[in-house]
Amino acid sequence: MTAEKQKENQLLARLADCKQIAVAYSGGVDSTYLADVAHEALGDKAWIVIADSPSLPRRELKDATKLAGQRGWNLHIIQTQEHLNPSYLANKGDRCFHCKNELFNTMETIIRETGIKTLAYGAIEDDKGDFRPGAKAADAHQVIAPLQDVGLYKKEVRVLSKLRGLPTAEKASFACLGSRFPTGTPISLKKMSNVERAEEFLRSWGFSQYRVRHHGDLCRIELNPEEFEKILACRGQLLVKLQALGYRYITLDLAGYRTGSTS
Repeated sequence: MTAEKQKENQLLARLADCKQIAVAYSGGVDSTYLADVAHEALGDKAWIVIADSPSLPRRELKDATKLAGQRGWNLHIIQTQEHLNPSYLANKGDRCFHCKNELFNTMETIIRETGIKTLAYGAIEDDKGDFRPGAKAADAHQVIAPLQDVGLYKKEVRVLSKLRGLPTAEKASFACLGSRFPTGTPISLKKMSNVERAEEFLRSWGFSQYRVRHHGDLCRIELNPEEFEKILACRGQLLVKLQALGYRYITLDLAGYRTGSTS
């Protein structure tokens, strides 16, 4: 038995011990894997909960709900209101805390009458080395991180996801639309909508890993360097689309895609 499968067996046992659980699900690699294992361990006693809000692109919500239906999960869609919180919109460096705090508060409210006592989210071992305000919110609400509990890293989650036939096994990294704004730059629904539409253009043209970073009237595009040539080939179309969204300057970041480049 591989080390990854040993960890998965530990994870199954850990989740089965919970008897009932509510899993925060975003459609990303880690939360999708956790949701699938929780469903295997507990069936319908595993509530798979996805938050619908303006910070989640419509495409991500559609794909996530479709997958949940295909896998037979006990999916619940909740509405979160982080976009109405002035502290979230101020984007002062603790945006993720306010987003996760709203998520866990809402989850607690929804499951209050169900008897579910355990909330879980998809933090992994790799996250321990990063500054993660969202983890502070998880601690405040006593939300467990089962993938961390059994020592799973991203590369292992991808391997195990592939073995399970999950389409997210090779999915590119994703973060909420609020992450596209530099710390200190206020966020608005209109700005998030523009970023979402800009990224949808890139997705529709087949780019694999991308970010549209919002800097006022400047749009900074991050791609994997091997796709630089491809974007230059559709330069004219891209300029028309993004300028129509109000961006005066459209730039390609020569450093390529990287996480946290607006923090």
